[in-house]
Amino acid sequence: MLQLQKGSNTLIRVWASYDWANSVYFLVITSTIFPIYYGSLFADNLYIEIFGQSLKNTALISYTTAAAFAVVAILSPILSGIADYVGNKKSFMKFYTYVGALSCVGLYWFNLDNIYFGLICYFFASVGAWLSWVFYNSYLPDIAHPEQMDKASALGYSLGYVGSVLLLVVNLSMVLNPSLYGIEGTASEASVKAMKYSFISVGVWWIAFSQIAFRFLPKNISKNPLTNKVFFNGYRELSTVWKTFSNNPILKSYTGAFFVFSMAVQTVMLIAAYFGEQEINWGSSSEKQIGLIISITIIQLIAIFGANITAQCSKKFGNLPVLITLNFIWVSLCLYAFFVRSPIQFYIAAGFVGLSMGGIQSLARSTYSKFIPKTDDTTSFFSFYSTSQMTGIVIGMLLFGTIDQITGSMRNSVLFFLSFFLIGAFLLIRIHRRMTN
Repeated sequence: MLQLQKGSNTLIRVWASYDWANSVYFLVITSTIFPIYYGSLFADNLYIEIFGQSLKNTALISYTTAAAFAVVAILSPILSGIADYVGNKKSFMKFYTYVGALSCVGLYWFNLDNIYFGLICYFFASVGAWLSWVFYNSYLPDIAHPEQMDKASALGYSLGYVGSVLLLVVNLSMVLNPSLYGIEGTASEASVKAMKYSFISVGVWWIAFSQIAFRFLPKNISKNPLTNKVFFNGYRELSTVWKTFSNNPILKSYTGAFFVFSMAVQTVMLIAAYFGEQEINWGSSSEKQIGLIISITIIQLIAIFGANITAQCSKKFGNLPVLITLNFIWVSLCLYAFFVRSPIQFYIAAGFVGLSMGGIQSLARSTYSKFIPKTDDTTSFFSFYSTSQMTGIVIGMLLFGTIDQITGSMRNSVLFFLSFFLIGAFLLIRIHRRMTN
């Protein structure tokens, strides 16, 4: 098999192709079609009796998401430790890709009569997507030199946005014009069937295009045998990474800041479509579907430019000043979202979310890559990065769901998360001052 050299444009594009493959999960399942489908299940009642309790539908999905990320946070260090020792992180990346993709296919059978099976599929789709993402991220220092990381990271996100939008366009065409695809039934029934077919398309797309990365990314296979002691290597490696922070206070401080603002970013992004589905005055159900579709499409298209504009700004102004600015933009967005009622207001919010979403994710990842020490053991550092991110999401989704369940409004939850962006900006300012003084 052709061995591509580190830093080569071809290897960077191969690595970034996985973003093209699995970003359809984050757009179609997390952000667009599934939230609309999920909302349609609760059109007559926002609450459901499940696990012996009456839960608001958005709180239920928040708790399920939190459970998935809790598993990811726990398993990520274990699996990363095994991958480092045995040298087979590509194998783990493959396995969780297939788990996630097949679970997306399983969402076809998600309905209120099959609620537990549907939630299990949603759970494992999330686990598969994010655990495969752990190993994908860990490849960045392996395929790119430090001066290439910002551009490579932005390329990955850009390809992800473009690829996911392409599939979304097809899915939306199915939902809005099901008869063109031979989907029969009343208008509402055919639309729901089209959404369910969209879940299958995500799984097929994800598996098919991931084969590019699986074929050409380096294997890094060693001859170390798998033993019982290896299972806790990941946690020992996290402990080792934590100890290295004492010699690298900038990295330690940045990781803390990242934990705070990433928790807020990821949580708000995960609930954005549910917020739009429930809190905006769309009018009819068809207007709601079209409105949410337009909103998410706006976010994804503008995010492509956001990731690249942010990469360019980081070259001119530096990574930390740009990240600080992005955190303040998110503060403004949370405050604005509390007062959003009409579709046009939601479209405006979607545009600014897209502009800042791609930028803050891409730049946060590449900034961390620059701060970690030069070592062959990059998986451990990215495992720590991912574990902190996942733990933050667990806390964020639990907080969001609890506030939503108690107050009955997602607006209060969004307003509460404004404080985390303020804290993140403050921590980044402190780091920047230490580095410039």
